[in-house]
Amino acid sequence: MMNLKHVWFIALKNLRLFITDRTAVIMFILFPFLFIVMFNLLLSNAGSGDERITLHLATQETEGLSVQIIQAMETRDAGALEAGSPIIVWDKDYAQAQAEVKAQKIDGFLGFPADFTRNIMSGKAASLEIVTRAESADTRMALQGIASGLASIINSNRTELHTVVAVMAQQGDSQESIQQAVDQIIRRQSGAAGSATLIASQVEKIGEVKPYRASSFVVPGYLVMFVFFAAAIASIDIIRERRNHTLERLLAGSVKKGSILGGIFLGGVLRGLVQIAIFWTVGILAFHVDMGASPGAVILLSVLVVLMSAAFSVMLATIVRTERGASALAVLCSLLLAPLGGCWWPLFIIPGWMQFLAKITPHGWANEGFNNLMLFGARGIDVIWQMAVLAAFCVVFLTIAILNFRTESDAA
Repeated sequence: MMNLKHVWFIALKNLRLFITDRTAVIMFILFPFLFIVMFNLLLSNAGSGDERITLHLATQETEGLSVQIIQAMETRDAGALEAGSPIIVWDKDYAQAQAEVKAQKIDGFLGFPADFTRNIMSGKAASLEIVTRAESADTRMALQGIASGLASIINSNRTELHTVVAVMAQQGDSQESIQQAVDQIIRRQSGAAGSATLIASQVEKIGEVKPYRASSFVVPGYLVMFVFFAAAIASIDIIRERRNHTLERLLAGSVKKGSILGGIFLGGVLRGLVQIAIFWTVGILAFHVDMGASPGAVILLSVLVVLMSAAFSVMLATIVRTERGASALAVLCSLLLAPLGGCWWPLFIIPGWMQFLAKITPHGWANEGFNNLMLFGARGIDVIWQMAVLAAFCVVFLTIAILNFRTESDAA
């Protein structure tokens, strides 16, 4: 049972204490923007380059089809390429190319084995080798695309190659003449003059490549961190009121236990709403934050962060008996969960094992939702799961708080 009027008065009292506390305002509203300004400047040009992928080719043959193919594909004038076109590099030392992949100097290469030409000419299966670093998924996919294209071209022209070689051999033509005929077939497939690549591609440029707006992941990251931090620290006030018998006096004044708990929780929610209102207002006006295709979903996700943080605050106050213990746990949880949950850096740039660990924190789910909405064009329906998990954290924290909530008279 609770009296909504009592809940509201307790909540307003807690909010007024927060707003009038100059240290709290500086720490949880002004101080975060110093971090935002710093990281916004450091990451302002992230993703601004129109970088071309560089693909390496190598062969164990000294002559033959593989050499002709690589010569036809090799990029001779990188400056003349259209934006987005790959640069093809011929690594003439096969062993050196392998060593550079192991030394992480290059991401990988497409290799032609020593028997490539002989197998093609004799009608046997010919293989291509893709050697890449395990984490270089983009390079591996690009090289696989080239290998598939080459296989398609070679298979479609295998009959023509075999026929030409057989006829010229029967006529007693020299090996040099046969090689020239083979070169002609390859060049005809590549296009006139033999300078075009065997894999034809068309690049369509739509607008300019713009840098990532760093504020789009810095602002929500620090919003999650400092809303949670402020709520966690507020648990100290609840413990202080219990120690000063304030909660006992409220009970003596006919205020229900449920009203006290509800008022404390609502006060935390109001405090968090003030924080997110300031964060988003300053973020949009000063840092030009792009809230993505669904601003409403961003706001709803922010409110869920507030509810979860307020619930954590009440839970912490009900399971810790001293102010010093609450302070230590509040700082520890805030500083541990913030980097683990992606508040200090975007989750999508960290290793997979860290992304997995982020899933055990509410911060990780919140930041994943913000990143999807504000960076990757997701809509509200796409982050329903992240919202549901945050709501579940809130319910769990509140349940623990309700089961453990006590006043001084209860503990006596």
